Amino acid sequence: MSLFHLFILALVQGLTEFLPVSSSGHLILLPTLTGMQDQGQVIDVAVHVGTLLAVILYFWTDVRIAAAGTLRLMQGRVDTQGAFLALCLAIATLPVILAGLALKLSGLDDMLRSVAVIGWTMLIFGLVLYWADRTGAEVREASDWTLRHALVMGLWQAVALIPGTSRSGITITAARQLGYKRTDAAKLAMLMSIPTIAASGVLLGAEVVGSADLQAARDGAIAAALAFVSALLALALMMRLLRSISFTPYVIYRVILGVILLIYAYS
Repeated sequence: MSLFHLFILALVQGLTEFLPVSSSGHLILLPTLTGMQDQGQVIDVAVHVGTLLAVILYFWTDVRIAAAGTLRLMQGRVDTQGAFLALCLAIATLPVILAGLALKLSGLDDMLRSVAVIGWTMLIFGLVLYWADRTGAEVREASDWTLRHALVMGLWQAVALIPGTSRSGITITAARQLGYKRTDAAKLAMLMSIPTIAASGVLLGAEVVGSADLQAARDGAIAAALAFVSALLALALMMRLLRSISFTPYVIYRVILGVILLIYAYS
């Protein structure tokens, strides 16, 4: 795979993984609309690893607290801030894992990978994000996260298995509707992405173990590094912009892209 192709894939994945515009939808559209070679699962795993490292680095303080809390949680103790955060993340992740396995085993995941589906989900869930962002109160912070809210956001996150929905977009939508401030909604969505991306990477990785040769490993390493850089920049930019603007620019992008894709799909 050429360096240019790897750069485009990593750039798309890195920029769209944490923005509420759907990275999976863009990665499906890239070969469909441009005729570029499908990247394959080795590259999929690599760019997932790159974006995972980016969000871990950006939210390192919270990740360190949650990691320490996970050890206490495994001992059956929820007596620290970190243990409670780890419990909330576990509860929020369970629905998407169960739903993902169900889709994988049923074969429905492949049936959803179409331009029409992505067009509809881009449009519909973009408008839902706009509604939640406009009507949701801004009275809660990330430190106010509860087990019930973690479960609600986790159930919404499972909907993101439909390509074009956007994992970050749908979890931010849920958090805004629950009354979390914009930056705190984004923070919770990003923290939820860590176990979800890790689980997805493990699932994909298990399928490619033993099939990757030296060339594929080299391409994967380059893709991971490029995805890490682009994801870190996109994440930092979004978190900074949310201090002064709403999610409307992302909604406008989703609506325009959704309409274009629907015209393409049905023409």
